Amino acid sequence: MKWSTAVGHVRRLAEQCAEMADLPTHLQTLRVEQMWVFGDILGPPRDLDWASAALCADLPVEEVPWLVRPSRSELWADLTRASKNPVGVWWRSVHAPVWNHRIVGPLLVWDRAHGIRDDALTALREGRGAAAGAALPTEGEYVARMDDALHVSLAELRRRTREYDTERTTRLGARADALYTAAEGYLTVLDGQSPDAAHHPV
Repeated sequence: MKWSTAVGHVRRLAEQCAEMADLPTHLQTLRVEQMWVFGDILGPPRDLDWASAALCADLPVEEVPWLVRPSRSELWADLTRASKNPVGVWWRSVHAPVWNHRIVGPLLVWDRAHGIRDDALTALREGRGAAAGAALPTEGEYVARMDDALHVSLAELRRRTREYDTERTTRLGARADALYTAAEGYLTVLDGQSPDAAHHPV
């Protein structure tokens, strides 16, 4: 898709975040607090296959291990039609830093407190997203952050392994998918323990 189209899809997802945030509390399927973008959309204008976004929900860190979709997130994506747009969504907890080994120098484009950040969208449109994004962590910050992420992912993998063996009310295919996602998340966090392994967006 063209660069302008990609930025337009990012804006639309930000608008959808704002629309959901304006709903009465009892109608909100998931309380999303922030939307960040990262990856190729932060680079110079060119055609893209898709854009990448991180949605930070008001959930405990333990409920949002890397690559795991939290409860009700699929319903949120269906209601906003985010699942139909060429913007890949990675779910995060708002109670921990959004960045990790794959989310490098992310740019905040919407939050519940301040709404859509037009300056961030302008930076994206002009190819200045990387310069406007969050500062990179120090090596010590990176190591500490990834240690925390590894602990959370390992706990999720252990939980899903126990569930696969003992849970009988959830169909086998769903249990297997959850176990696979937990394992993939754990392994990618393990591979990303070194600061040199961080995937830079541009």
